[in-house]
Amino acid sequence: MVPLSFAGEEWLLTEGRALYWPRERALLVADLHLEKGSFFARHGQMIPPYDSRETLERVALAIRETGARRVITLGDNFHDSQGSARLEPHACGMLEALTKAVDWVWITGNHDPDMEARCGGTLAEELELSGVILRHRAQVGELRPELSGHYHPRLQVTLRQRRIRRPCAVVSAQEGPDGAPSGRMILPAFGAYTGGMDAADPAILKAMQPADQIDAVLPAGGRLATFPLWRRAA
Repeated sequence: MVPLSFAGEEWLLTEGRALYWPRERALLVADLHLEKGSFFARHGQMIPPYDSRETLERVALAIRETGARRVITLGDNFHDSQGSARLEPHACGMLEALTKAVDWVWITGNHDPDMEARCGGTLAEELELSGVILRHRAQVGELRPELSGHYHPRLQVTLRQRRIRRPCAVVSAQEGPDGAPSGRMILPAFGAYTGGMDAADPAILKAMQPADQIDAVLPAGGRLATFPLWRRAA
């Protein structure tokens, strides 16, 4: 885990694409897309059906590593709203154990707006916690601190003639309405079968406006690596 300062708070970004908020003892993950494998199988594309188990094992590991007492998911928890009904017994048992061990909140997304919390946890469309807005998709024009998912950002750079693609968070810096440090962050997708969008894609940069600067950040060698994506013109 590497430390990250955001919106006047100290956070920890894990190697496994989760964000930990020490003051709230909260682990935040975005875009689990559970049961994506079974969704594609129903539509004739046969891929291994164990994505939910793999994703939930990674959530469990992140909880152990951070000591989190709360888990908040930032939408697209299942690949579709019926995904929770397709969870096989083993994966559902894993999820029930996790939702009993911690205070678990599902924030719904565009893939699962009508999902049911069949294996535990509570549902919310969005949440405000200690002045930070938690939602699935970043809202253009938001001036309050905001955490979201949806875009599955990936850093795409060429270093020493080598093309590198890595999941990353996208962070904006700005001044809040009261003059205090603010900003917004889009978390990388956490799920086993999730792809990604170039972190510098215009759709992501537009979603983060207004901003003074926008960076891609990710853990690298035990440190936080920062790659500038956009700066407001002087």
